[in-house]
Amino acid sequence: MHPNFAAANVAVVSGLPPERPSSPRRVALFVTCLVDLLRPSVGFAAVKLLEGAGCTVEVPPLQVCCGQPAYNTGDRATTRAIAAQVIEAFDGYDAVVAPSGSCGGMLSHHYPGLFEDDPAMKARAENLAGRSYELMAFLVDVLGVTTVAARYDGVVTYHDSCSGLRELGVKDQPRRLLQSIGGLSLREMKSPEICCGFGGTFCVKYPEISNAMVGEKSADIAATGADTLLAGDLGCLLNMAGKLQRDGSPVRVRHVAEVLAGMGTMAAIGEPETDR
Repeated sequence: MHPNFAAANVAVVSGLPPERPSSPRRVALFVTCLVDLLRPSVGFAAVKLLEGAGCTVEVPPLQVCCGQPAYNTGDRATTRAIAAQVIEAFDGYDAVVAPSGSCGGMLSHHYPGLFEDDPAMKARAENLAGRSYELMAFLVDVLGVTTVAARYDGVVTYHDSCSGLRELGVKDQPRRLLQSIGGLSLREMKSPEICCGFGGTFCVKYPEISNAMVGEKSADIAATGADTLLAGDLGCLLNMAGKLQRDGSPVRVRHVAEVLAGMGTMAAIGEPETDR
């Protein structure tokens, strides 16, 4: 895991409203592999948003991949072993939050089915599933956050990632929070809910189909006239950022949590890591 995530309880200052008394207080951040290895700023943005909403945030150091790559390729034995470690690492927290719909969906929708022959582990998996959330849904639906203290001067468009939208119902939540950001204007794509063509190993197995899909997405993004593309899943963002850059597009690509946390001046995905 990225060394910057080894320490828990990162101190932040945010203008988010205080959490409601009934809200979970001790929250574990599921960092995700792509955030850990390629875009740690998304993790720090998530911590800032959660702590600003009144949560105590911890980052369990023994967390590993959610197991989705193995699961999607049919390797249930490896997925079970990974899931068992994740279940143990996140035991005892009020909530487990991931800045990713696909990883959040893996924990909340697919873990229990891995242990149909092991009642004790299935019960633990169901317990974790009931405490697991995607970041935007957790902020809005659980904590009741409606505004953020951030500013972003630009026109943005938003891509609805497949797992977040179809498994977890994440659609209105990020848009509601984006509406509270000063200077930001949101322009919707014609088809924001259409897959970008990433699909994990899908883009490796079927590169021609994947490229055609992200090409259509790139054209849809360009048609909005937006200068920034936002989404809640880093895999989708990396895929779309790569295509936009290959096409010579000036559109900048960011995780929605970065903009909501007031980190919109840092280098966009695919740009040199220097502040603007």
